[in-house]
Amino acid sequence: MLGLETASGSVEAITTIGLVLVEAVVLYVGYGALSSLVGQTVLDAVGGE
Repeated sequence: MLGLETASGSVEAITTIGLVLVEAVVLYVGYGALSSLVGQTVLDAVGGE
């Protein structure tokens, strides 16, 4: 997939953990941006106060 198969066990584990953390940060920031852009519109559409 990313060429991780050739890395040793420790390097592969650290790389995998790093990739998961980067993905989590990207999703957190993306969800925050999305909710700030359309959050109020959605609340108004479903009858939120």
